[in-house]
Amino acid sequence: MKNRLRFLLLLFGSIAFGQQSDDTNSIELNLLRGNIYPHSPELYHLITGHPEGFMFSFSKKTHGKEAWQKLYNYPDYGGYFIYQDFKNEILGKNYAIGAHYNFYFLNRRLQFKIGQGIAMTTNPYDKETNSKNRAFGSKYMGNTNFMLNYKRDNIIDGFGVEAGLFFTHYSSGRFKSPNSGLNTYGLNIGVNYSLCKKQPKIIDSIPLSIKFTEPIRYNIVFRSGLNESIVVGSGQKPFYHIGFYADKRINKKSALQLGTDLFVTTSIKEYIKFRSIAYPEDNLDPDTDYKRIGLFIGHELFINRISLETQLGYYVYRPFAGDSQIYDRLGMKYYWTPKIYSGIAVKTHGFLAEATEFSIGVRL
Repeated sequence: MKNRLRFLLLLFGSIAFGQQSDDTNSIELNLLRGNIYPHSPELYHLITGHPEGFMFSFSKKTHGKEAWQKLYNYPDYGGYFIYQDFKNEILGKNYAIGAHYNFYFLNRRLQFKIGQGIAMTTNPYDKETNSKNRAFGSKYMGNTNFMLNYKRDNIIDGFGVEAGLFFTHYSSGRFKSPNSGLNTYGLNIGVNYSLCKKQPKIIDSIPLSIKFTEPIRYNIVFRSGLNESIVVGSGQKPFYHIGFYADKRINKKSALQLGTDLFVTTSIKEYIKFRSIAYPEDNLDPDTDYKRIGLFIGHELFINRISLETQLGYYVYRPFAGDSQIYDRLGMKYYWTPKIYSGIAVKTHGFLAEATEFSIGVRL
């Protein structure tokens, strides 16, 4: 978890302070109220009210000094703090910090925020004192946020208003079980304030083309970390996930991916042994191969040196059918050079997380 925090701080620093520009500052405060999405039967008894909270954001507003800013219609980037009270004594309250991007549409009246960070819960699972909390097996976990707002800036002396929809996700990536995770959705309303004098956007007389050509690139990526099987208290075990894939840039923003994954997840090896002893009626061989091979397609969205990656895969080799045949991955990468990158991603089966992966890769 300390490694995750260091990575996020480094990533936030690269986003918020790594560029020399005439960006201006702004703040936003949104009040949140909504519902818990019961994606697992383990959560039904935890829904006793409507979660409430707030999100405070500090943003750098870009004005076109760098080409990528114009390409994405002058987005904002910065950091956030979020607080949520789930209105349930078992779940407690969550606090989170992280980095975000704001993207704009419809003459900058529609704002889409995406944020990724680290969260802390006040009341995690405890075998003796809080055994009913199947959502948060660990005190610290990952946090992902999406927000879609109708926004008006600078209505009166720098103040503006906004309102819309939000979605939050909390999960430890099964670093520790139990880990059903928790998703909330609902409505938000807020105010924003520009801390600096409004600057005009830099509009080049020559339109910025999105067209971009590049040959097919080949990637080798090594992902690792710790996770625990669904058996509570079985302990964290290392995993080694190796990916080989080709990607093709279709324009300056996007690349399509096609590749294969090898999963060497030792917690599954231990779980197979447990199942073979605990449930002899299943006639499960304790020496069943725990390794898996998958084929996947994916998409990568490039934003300066940062990229957002989504992948959808299918296991073509899976002797032990402990999870769904289909898996997915959502992650973020940082390119240290055009060929070397590192990243963090969550591998899941639907809404159920399997692992938080820390990666290093080469793009040739």
